[in-house]
Amino acid sequence: MTARAPTALLRDILDVTGEFEAHVGRELDVNPTDLQAMEHLISSGPLSPTELARRLGISTAAVTAVVDRLVAVDHVSRAKHPTDRRGVLVVPAPNSVAKAMSTLMPMIMGIDQVLDDFSAAEQATIAAYLERVLEVYRAQLPSD
Repeated sequence: MTARAPTALLRDILDVTGEFEAHVGRELDVNPTDLQAMEHLISSGPLSPTELARRLGISTAAVTAVVDRLVAVDHVSRAKHPTDRRGVLVVPAPNSVAKAMSTLMPMIMGIDQVLDDFSAAEQATIAAYLERVLEVYRAQLPSD
């Protein structure tokens, strides 16, 4: 069965997304797992190592190695948890966040500007299509 053009284009987008993520990883000088950790920290702010491990789907021992690598290249620091005196938070470094965003924002804004070429009705159709695609993707994931 041959996929229709929009389905094939989504596959291409996923492939290019992987290439773009590899580019961001090279810009930040981190491996894919460390980049995922940075993505969570940039989008959510400081996280406990336990929460970071949960989000990455790795053990707390493995996340310790991730955090150690990120600390070594000055992308994050460890800080005392404000409400748990035994706890620690992993805090993204502002300069690393700025560097990541300077790589990401031109791509994000460029994608957003593409929508200017479409009418409001066409944008609504595009959004509806993408929402349905997300539903299909999510339906294929195991429930936790």
